[in-house]
Amino acid sequence: MAKQWVIALFITLLAGAAVFVFQTFYKAEEAAVTREKQARVVNVVTPVSASVSDRVTAVGTLRSRQQIELTSEVSGRIVELNFEPGQLVEKGQLLVRLSDRQASADLQVAEANLRDARRQYERARSLRSNNSISQAQLDLLRTQLEVAEAQQVAASTRLADHRIEAPFAGTVGLRDLSVGAYLNVGDTVATLDATGPMELNFSVPERYLGAVDQGQALSATTAAFPDDTFRGKLAELGSRLDELSRTLPVKALIENPNGRLKPGLFMSVDLILRRRDSLVIPEQAVLVQGSHAYVFVVNEDTASRKKVVLGSREPGQVEVSSGLSASDQVVVTGQDRLSSGDLVSIQIDEEALVVDKNAVPAGGQGAEAASGSAL
Repeated sequence: MAKQWVIALFITLLAGAAVFVFQTFYKAEEAAVTREKQARVVNVVTPVSASVSDRVTAVGTLRSRQQIELTSEVSGRIVELNFEPGQLVEKGQLLVRLSDRQASADLQVAEANLRDARRQYERARSLRSNNSISQAQLDLLRTQLEVAEAQQVAASTRLADHRIEAPFAGTVGLRDLSVGAYLNVGDTVATLDATGPMELNFSVPERYLGAVDQGQALSATTAAFPDDTFRGKLAELGSRLDELSRTLPVKALIENPNGRLKPGLFMSVDLILRRRDSLVIPEQAVLVQGSHAYVFVVNEDTASRKKVVLGSREPGQVEVSSGLSASDQVVVTGQDRLSSGDLVSIQIDEEALVVDKNAVPAGGQGAEAASGSAL
């Protein structure tokens, strides 16, 4: 009797479990059908045709186009200092003069000898016309005149070496000199850096080698002036790649308004490369899985997932190189909960795509939009 009771109890429990499992799966299936039938509200936009460009970001060091150390070519005591640290000087301006009394006296002697040699030669030439002296004597006096002229030039040069002048216009650096100090040959007087456009040295990755060319526009920023952007253009390209970094060294000319930029300054560069017309969509519409990017598009109230190839980026927007057409309706909100085949209710989002005001819907006529940054 007890055995029959246990069997009956087991059968009852088994039947209850079967009913529970059936109800659970039935309700889950019914809920899934309900969800499938319920359309999801999504925002969509159509791609915009815009002119985009690749950009290279790099860092570089600023230097003057002309920068030298002013040094003394002769030894002597300083008798004049005609500049202050940080002063803007003109080309040819006298900066330092050394004591030149001996050099000045030597020049006077050389000039006197030159005048005497010239008088003797002119007298001999007139006598030669009358055959009063020989041609050999005239030639000797001509040689003496040429030697006197060379000695006068040499004395004048030695005197000029006592004057240190600015070879080009620029800004003089710090000095550690005073009147009366003695300079030896090769001693540094000060530094001189040219004003105006500055050179910015940086490198471009080899994958952009075919797109880099002289004259391309760029912008640069520095922590010294965080609120300012300095404009420039690419001026020189290196002749060979660096074998270790696989980059091409280049030089850019950066505008230097008011002379605020100084040599040695560290700058971040944004170089604009190729420009092209392409489709642009909001960056928020893109889903990334591994190395692939996807978007959802709506076809007759049904969502479907499309694989896309992305190009340049700009804050808030991204170029689609392939995978979309101009007429596609791209989902920009709620796509993370969508699956291909889900029903959707379309809501146009007029503010989802933020591009240049001159950009137009794909297929229309318009001007360039904001350019993107190379991935």
